[in-house]
Parts: sequence; C-alpha cells; structure tokens
Amino acid sequence: MGKTIAIANQKGGVGKTTTAINLAASLAVRKKRVLLIDADPQANATSGLGVDPKSMSSSIYECLVDDYPMHSAAVPTCVDGLDIIGSRIDLVGAELELINKADRENVLRRSIADVKGNYDYVLIDCSPSLGLITVNALTAADSVIIPVQAEYFALEGISKLLNTVRIIKGKLNPGLRIEGFLLTMYDARLRLANQIYEELKSHFGDMVFNTVIPRNIRLSEAPSHGLPAILYDPNSRGATSHMQLAKEIIAKNRLGK
Repeated sequence: MGKTIAIANQKGGVGKTTTAINLAASLAVRKKRVLLIDADPQANATSGLGVDPKSMSSSIYECLVDDYPMHSAAVPTCVDGLDIIGSRIDLVGAELELINKADRENVLRRSIADVKGNYDYVLIDCSPSLGLITVNALTAADSVIIPVQAEYFALEGISKLLNTVRIIKGKLNPGLRIEGFLLTMYDARLRLANQIYEELKSHFGDMVFNTVIPRNIRLSEAPSHGLPAILYDPNSRGATSHMQLAKEIIAKNRLGK
C-alpha cells in the first residue's frame, strides 16, 4: 500500500509546487511508482510536467465533484513511473460544490483509495490556502511536507498550518504526522538563510530534513520547458538536491520513522 504525502503551506511562493514536481520525479527516477495529484487550481504542477490542462479529458475536479475514478483520470508524464492527476482552473469552483457533499472532508481520501495500491507514493500538491480542498488533502494524507522559504518571514504562518494539522489530526485523521520541514530557496552565502535553518532545527529538531533546496536558476527554468529539473539539467544543484531529498524520504520510511 502506497504512502500519501501532502505538500502544504498556506503561504504562497515558498517553492511548494517546485518541491512537488521535483520530488515526485526524483522518487520515480529512484524506481518508485509515483502519482502526483495537482490540487491547486493554478495547475502549475500539471503544466510543469508537460501536461496541457486543456488536453485532459478529466482532472482532479471530476474526481472530487463527480466521483470520477482516479485510475481513469491519471495520465503518464515525461518521467517513467510518474503519473499525474492534473488540475484546471475549474477546480476553483470545487470548494463550493463539495460543501453540499456528505462527509465532504473525506472525498479525496475515498478517491485515493481507488489507486493507492498501485503506487509507492501518492503526492498531493496543495493550493496556498487552508480551504476545503486542502483540508481534504490533509485528511487523505499519511503525512505532510511543509516547505519553508529561507527568508525573513519564513516562520510566519507555520503556527497557523500546524494548528490546522492538529485540528485535522484530532477530528478527521488521527494518523496524520509531519513528514518534515523542508528549507527551500536556500542561499548558503546569506547569514539570514543559515539563521533560519538553525531556528527551524531548534524548534523542530529531527522533523527538519537534512536536505535543503538551494536557489537555482535551472530549477526555475525547468517548468517552462514542461520538465522536472532531473530531466532538464540532471547535474544542476536543483536536481541533485531533490534526488537527495527523495533518498532521505525513502530511507526515513524504510526505517518506519
């Protein structure tokens, strides 16, 4: 049975979708079967893996609103072993339509149950909000990765997200845990970036990944070509850091932490 990991932070611009795309691709390159669910109406994870949202016959919207089976919505990507359930702008309206559904917080969990046995990892790229779709993602997930930007306001909002995780853990998903805090857009030359890493470590200890994701131009360029960094420039620091992150996650789950 695969592990479901949500990638969430209600603060925008922290590298969440970049993490989702490149971690998913890196896990697949490491011979894991991976499904990436794009749960963000901006559909950046979809286009970033070379899938045109307009060309899809179905998306995560249909899975949530119409109970369309996920195994039929999943499409292959440019990376062997990596499938995606894409998103489109119509996902914006899904929150309103879900309000009237019975057991509305568990819609995504029920939908993922259809495919979970087919994959080693199911990753969910959440939107930068704590709305009903993100609540669904956290209710469906076994764990959550929280990307944290290496900038001054990095820790702003983390307490709000952690409070949401606590509420969901208490009321909807008792098994939910923090997979890890991931420092993104890291520049080792800046004293502030190092201070933020140390502050994260002092607050959260072993819950902070050893891997940090650097600021890297190739990592920024890759999505415009519809490729993850590992295919766009496998020797770039952006690609190698995500490969290291995938290795760390695989090792952590092998040890059952």
